[in-house]
Amino acid sequence: MHKTLIVTNDFPPRPGGIQAFLHSMALRLDPSRVVVYASTWKHTKEGLAATATFDADQPFPVIRDRSTMLLPTPRVTRRAVSLLREHGCSSVWFGAAAPLGLMAPALRSAGARRIVATTHGHEAGWAQLPAARRLLRRIGESTDTLTYLGEYTRSRIASALTPAAAARMVQLPPGVDEKTFHPGSGGDEVRARLGLADRPVVVCVSRLVPRKGQDTLIEAMPAVLAAVPDAVLLVVGGGPYERDLRALAAEKGVTDAVHFTGAVPWEELPAHFGAGDVFAMPCRTRRGGLDVEGLGIVYLEASATGLPVVAGDSGGAPDAVLHGETGWVVPGGAPTPAADRVIALLEDPALRRSMGERGRAWVEERWRWDLLAEQLRELL
Repeated sequence: MHKTLIVTNDFPPRPGGIQAFLHSMALRLDPSRVVVYASTWKHTKEGLAATATFDADQPFPVIRDRSTMLLPTPRVTRRAVSLLREHGCSSVWFGAAAPLGLMAPALRSAGARRIVATTHGHEAGWAQLPAARRLLRRIGESTDTLTYLGEYTRSRIASALTPAAAARMVQLPPGVDEKTFHPGSGGDEVRARLGLADRPVVVCVSRLVPRKGQDTLIEAMPAVLAAVPDAVLLVVGGGPYERDLRALAAEKGVTDAVHFTGAVPWEELPAHFGAGDVFAMPCRTRRGGLDVEGLGIVYLEASATGLPVVAGDSGGAPDAVLHGETGWVVPGGAPTPAADRVIALLEDPALRRSMGERGRAWVEERWRWDLLAEQLRELL
């Protein structure tokens, strides 16, 4: 029986978009043909308990390394080779190409016939650094396929590869569960609970870090409120930038128009998307291109929920928006264009509805998990 060994640092219960991507793909492969080798999330009592509970619920075996971060060291490589042989795996999927893909030659020698490595935003950053660029080139040469999220990441990563490896690249973006994210996902209940039932809501669902652009939205709020006085910005998510964002809201005098939910359990996210009238996340590229948006799956989740989106122009984010159809792409870090687009949507219910409907249809046509999982099965 053909089996696949998934080697990854990015697996639940560790939170994040890449983690959700890998888990969703793994669940859509034949569970009798999947083995996961992953790092341990946290060595705290609570973290270990959450990991044990999660792993026990999976339909395939999850083997945890003792480390919180897998690196292609001799010990980790030996363990991966041992698992490949023990479980009779003939293919390998690296959840992130860099740096785990450096183990590919050893796994090939141990019997792996197909090796696929997925790239995200950080490999595009690697492609700009001379030493990391050389390692990325080695990974490309020793794998059968590097997958990419969208044209931005493909072009950046391909520049570091041999022509042959670049020619073998295949697009494999994350998908959206259109049955989970849909209009009528419980947004009215969330609005009522938060006391926002009668207010126009701009929602941003993301980790609170500078790249995502929540600060740009807060800076845009005075202009938004001048046009739509009862509007509110609903900031969904937790992260290290929250204190700065709260201080910025106070500085701009919009504290009463910015509501922070903190971290929200994954199962409640669809309802929080649905609590918005408009989804906005004007993400921007930072650190000279090293801190960049790989794709921006949240835009597609918002579209699946029936919301128009306002996206930033960082990296691959524009790949998740049909500009002028499902929403708009604005310059990241620029409050005025973001405010203009948000105001236009809040003031025009018919435009919101048409963009939301087009976004929902696009997700169903192009971004469903079952379509993307079939691509992965073929690659493996």
